[in-house]
Amino acid sequence: MPSGPGVIDDAAIRRIAAGAPRGVATFLLTSRTDPEEIAAQQRDAGADTLQLVDRLAPDALRGLRRLLPGVSLVQVVHVRGEDSVEEAVAAAPLVDAVLLDSGDPDLAVRQLGGTGRVHDWRHSRAIVERVDCPVYLAGGLRPANVATALRAVRPFGVDVCSGVRTDGRLDERLLRRFMRAARGGGNGRRPRAAGRSGSG
Repeated sequence: MPSGPGVIDDAAIRRIAAGAPRGVATFLLTSRTDPEEIAAQQRDAGADTLQLVDRLAPDALRGLRRLLPGVSLVQVVHVRGEDSVEEAVAAAPLVDAVLLDSGDPDLAVRQLGGTGRVHDWRHSRAIVERVDCPVYLAGGLRPANVATALRAVRPFGVDVCSGVRTDGRLDERLLRRFMRAARGGGNGRRPRAAGRSGSG
């Protein structure tokens, strides 16, 4: 991962995935874009859901489906304008869920998550209204704004990273505040039927 806190090594990923309770989806975040490399990484990690934090071409997404039957795919779309809506609409039929974040994959050092920035939620709401799969919202969420974000976007769920950290480490107090605020914000539409679609 070229950006964001919390990067861990492959051995730690394997331990976490193996130790997760039954019925809890395990997400492997990867910035790789080659289907063969991603498949090898997933097989090594043992996670049942891939969160693809960089853009993958439609052929690459189809290739992952063939290589990893039964593994859920979550495509991250970094919301930067109207073009992001079309990007999400194009990816949605090829994945189990879409996650909307606030990175910038076009920078020299690509920002693929963990920026702590909020994007324009109007574009996120447009994506929720146009795609037929679960949509997760990320990007600058924290206890003070998650309820507002849920009401504005109506996502299936939320993803949080920097908004519940203090000095780069997870902060239990902030996480509890975040969860209380999120419970007051309502929820979005139910997921379509999918083999092993995970939740965050």
